[in-house]
Amino acid sequence: MRVLAALSGGVDSAVAAAKAAHAGHDVVGVHMALSTQPQECRIGSRGCCSIEDAGDAARAAEIIGIPFYVWDLASEFEQTVITDFVEQYKAGRTPNPCVRCNEFVKFRELAARARALGFDAVCTGHYAAIVDGQSGPELHRGADPLKDQSYVLAVMGPEELTRVILPLGDAPSKAWVRSEAERLGLGVSNKPDSYDICFIPDGDTQGFLRAHLGARQGEIVSPDGTVLGHHDGYWNYTVGQRKGLGIGAPAPDGRPRYVLETRPQTNQVVVGASELLSISRIDATDVVWLAPDDEGSDVTDLFVQLRAHGSPIPVASLTRAGSTMSVNLARSARGVARGQSMVVYRGTRVLGEGTINATAH
Repeated sequence: MRVLAALSGGVDSAVAAAKAAHAGHDVVGVHMALSTQPQECRIGSRGCCSIEDAGDAARAAEIIGIPFYVWDLASEFEQTVITDFVEQYKAGRTPNPCVRCNEFVKFRELAARARALGFDAVCTGHYAAIVDGQSGPELHRGADPLKDQSYVLAVMGPEELTRVILPLGDAPSKAWVRSEAERLGLGVSNKPDSYDICFIPDGDTQGFLRAHLGARQGEIVSPDGTVLGHHDGYWNYTVGQRKGLGIGAPAPDGRPRYVLETRPQTNQVVVGASELLSISRIDATDVVWLAPDDEGSDVTDLFVQLRAHGSPIPVASLTRAGSTMSVNLARSARGVARGQSMVVYRGTRVLGEGTINATAH
C-alpha cells in the first residue's frame, strides 16, 4: 500500500513509520506544521510543532529511507483547534483540544489530502490498535494500558478505520518503543514526550485564556445563590476545581468547596460540597459511532471513559438517537464537565464517542 506517515518529530511517530516501511509499504513521511510561531512552541518537554520537531522528523525520514515533506496546516489548526478551545471555554465548557486535533486535523484534513494524492492509508504513532472484526475493522485499546490513546482516536469516524495504520498498537511499553528507536538509529530515542496543551507550551492555561478573553468580574455563589466571592472570568474555572477559588474560607462546616458549574449567562461560578460533584447520568451530542454491528444496548462488558487516562466506568443503560446519546452509569462519576469527551467501550473495543452536553445526579 501507499502510506502517508505523519511524523511529529517524536519517537512514537518515527518508530511507527519505520515499522510501516519495514512491513513493505510504500511510505512517504509528512510533518504537519501546526504553529504560526514554531520557534516559541517547545519549552523542554512541553509543546510541539517547533523547528526542532520538524528537523527531527526530517532526520528520521532520512534514516528510514523515505521521502519527506512539510505541510503547513497552521491556519487549519488555528481555526479548528485553538479558536474552538477559546470559544468552548467562553461557553462554559471544558474542551479536550487533543480530541479536536485528531478529529479535524489528523483524521480529516490529513486524511483528505492523503486520499487526494492517491495514498491508501495514513500511518500515525498512536498507541491504539486496528483489529479485523467480522463486520470490518475495529478500533481497540493499545496493548500498553499506561499509553493507550484510543480515547482521543474515537472521533476519527468509521470510514477512516479502513484507511489508518497504527503500528504501535501492540507495543508493550514506551520503553520498548524507545529501544526500537535506538536499535534503528532514529536519533530520537531519548527525546522527552510532549505533554499538556501543545499550543500553551508554558502550561499557563489561565494566562492564555486571559489574553484571548480578557477579564470579566462576576460572582462566586453557593448552590442556593449566596454570594461567596468574586472572580475575573468564569472561564478560568472548571468542574471539580478546588484550589484557587478566591473565596478565602471553607464552608461553615469546615469542608472545602469545589466548582460545580459555570454559568456564562449570569457570569457566575457555582461552588459546593464534594458530594454534589457526583453524577450518574450523562447526555452527549455530536456522537460518532464506530460499530455498526453493535448498538450498545447490551450493557454486558460495556464501559465509558470520561478522560484520556481515566478509569473505565461500567454502564447501566445506553440509548442513542441520531447524533445524541444518553448513558446511565452503574456507579457514579465525579467532576464531569460539559465539553469533555465520553467514549464508549465494549471490553477493549471502542464503540463510539460523544461530547458531554449535560449531567445529572
